[in-house]
Amino acid sequence: MLCLEWWLFELLILSSGLLPNPKLETSVLSICLTTETLHYVISNGVAAAVSTRVANNLGAGSPQVARVSILAGLCLWLIESVFFSTLLFICRNIIGYAFSNSKEVVDYVADISPLLCLSFILDGFTAVLNGVARGSGWQHIGAWNNVVSYYLVGAPVGLYLAFSHGFNGKGLWCGVVVGSAVQATILAIVTTSMDWKKQAEKARKRIISRENGLA
Repeated sequence: MLCLEWWLFELLILSSGLLPNPKLETSVLSICLTTETLHYVISNGVAAAVSTRVANNLGAGSPQVARVSILAGLCLWLIESVFFSTLLFICRNIIGYAFSNSKEVVDYVADISPLLCLSFILDGFTAVLNGVARGSGWQHIGAWNNVVSYYLVGAPVGLYLAFSHGFNGKGLWCGVVVGSAVQATILAIVTTSMDWKKQAEKARKRIISRENGLA
């Protein structure tokens, strides 16, 4: 699931080389991707914890505790994403200097930072819900969701805005934001509509069948 998302980022950065000022566009989008990756390490840590707790509690036949684990993960996501997106927005005019001494690059990074803040919030949310999907055994849902969200919606929107409407790198990153929003919406619908008692029963049956197979 994660590979599909990061491949899209790489595709958009490669596409930025076809824009009118490829050196500037590629530099700024690379900075955005690096910054996003640094933040995602935190979100992915929360997702891994949620995935483990959900899997353990479903296997133990405790769907209510699994739901509490999901809520706890979402609370952690809300705190860290709001904190880091606010910090990025406050520091938007100087964060570019961590990567470049070019005033043009720094100003462009400051201009695209609000979109990056949205990415922090949306990607943190989807990371937690992807953790829920892994812990519940819905990896196939998460993978297809990534294909639909990023490749059928996000990438076309980003390329269209960048090349047809002159939004350039900002347009490409808008595609990332749109893809993340679609992914978050689908995962939220799937998670809230799931019958957790049935999921716990399925998990117990898988454990029993595996134990019988090993016996």
